[in-house]
Amino acid sequence: MLSIKVDTYKNYINGVFVEAKGNETFTSINPANKEEIVGVFQASDKEDAMLAIEAAERAFSAWAKVSPSKRAEILNKAAVILENNVDILASELTREEGKTIGDARNEVLRSAATIRYYAVEGQSLSGETFPNDDPNMKVSSEREPLGVISVITPWNFPLSIPVRKIAPALITGNTVVFKPSSDTPLIAYRLVEAFHMAGIPKGVINFITGSSAAIGDILVEHPAIKAVTFTGSTKAGEYIYRHTSFTTRTQMELGGKNPIIIMEDADIEKAATLTVNGGFSLTGQACTGTSRVIVLKSIKNAFIEKLVEKTSALKIGDGFEEGVKIGPLANKKQWDNVLDYIDIGKEEGAKLIFGGEALLDGKYENGYFVQPTIFSDVTPSMRIAKEEIFGPVIAVIEAEDYEEAIKIANDVEYGLSASIVTNSLEFAYRFTKDIQAGTVKVNRTTTGNLMNAPFGGLKKSSTSTFRESGRVGLEFFTQLKTVYTGY
Repeated sequence: MLSIKVDTYKNYINGVFVEAKGNETFTSINPANKEEIVGVFQASDKEDAMLAIEAAERAFSAWAKVSPSKRAEILNKAAVILENNVDILASELTREEGKTIGDARNEVLRSAATIRYYAVEGQSLSGETFPNDDPNMKVSSEREPLGVISVITPWNFPLSIPVRKIAPALITGNTVVFKPSSDTPLIAYRLVEAFHMAGIPKGVINFITGSSAAIGDILVEHPAIKAVTFTGSTKAGEYIYRHTSFTTRTQMELGGKNPIIIMEDADIEKAATLTVNGGFSLTGQACTGTSRVIVLKSIKNAFIEKLVEKTSALKIGDGFEEGVKIGPLANKKQWDNVLDYIDIGKEEGAKLIFGGEALLDGKYENGYFVQPTIFSDVTPSMRIAKEEIFGPVIAVIEAEDYEEAIKIANDVEYGLSASIVTNSLEFAYRFTKDIQAGTVKVNRTTTGNLMNAPFGGLKKSSTSTFRESGRVGLEFFTQLKTVYTGY
């Protein structure tokens, strides 16, 4: 049997690719075939994290003085590198995370576009000049970078989420210590490699891999860290928030339990398509994924029939396989968690009307595959209607009218994304005002956001401080200084 060479990837500290001080490593595997090792990565410890932070701290003063146009030049070069290697990077992303090759390719290209976007927007960010009554004085504000930024990111969008944090951090003159998820370190490594190849000065971006238990605290608590930007679970976000000092900024994008409301006047075909796309794309592993469908009683049966029809047509398999719409779950923990919630739904009395089984035979036997799952007769108090599952599980909840539907939609601790399907301008308008969510959609999926529009949640979906994406995404990484000049 031929052996397949597995590469070992290093940390990136102070402009050099280095091994972890403890000489410990871990492997990243392909969730579609858990016998395949994607790569070997450094199991960093606190000493490695300290070196990365110190390198970023030393580099900050010089990088803050670099002109915005020069910073933009480096960002644009990194974007070109991603674009020129899109096929290789997409293939590695599919092997490492499990998403379809088409989705992986789109993520690489979107990430390059996001870098370019901030390369432009960052050059026009400025303060204001304020009128005053003293003719011999000028009063203005200036925006300055914060310093060292901890960037801690998840595995579901392991390139685009880091980019929408790192690009605005760098263009505004900050330095970065970047820790990706241990499930998807390779595509994160490639991003840092692109910045390295683009000529970024040493210490400006630093990259360390390893478990949050080993290095998470120091990336949050070290006094040189001026801000922490994190995307992940609400539980982890709450932990980070409690462990930062009161002078450390935090930006948290956390969990969701996103509803789509199907009104009586909705186009059933379109409503089912939006629900399937929102609930089952990325195997249900998007923070904005549709997990609750609140449908009015009068059209419930017709909607469910169409929903099951469309779901049954979805092809499950390896992301490289043509026509596949649902890939594997990202890791065993996710696989176990989804199967546990399916059991919980059954025990709570919800009616399982489609799917709900692990796929264990044939081409599925070495991967973390689960059928897309639909429950009906779900009540708002059930755990599958309250708790984030982060997998291909949809709960259908019946409502008598719009008022009850909104009440159900808002009766969770999350408020990330929400959608309504209706042909009524009245209900569309009311929904945008009544729903408790940071991202509100009308006749669109709960998933997806523009790179040039603000993104963030309400309630426990976010710290509700600074938004990501768009021009406002730059604000988190800068502080205001007001200057009074008399002459």
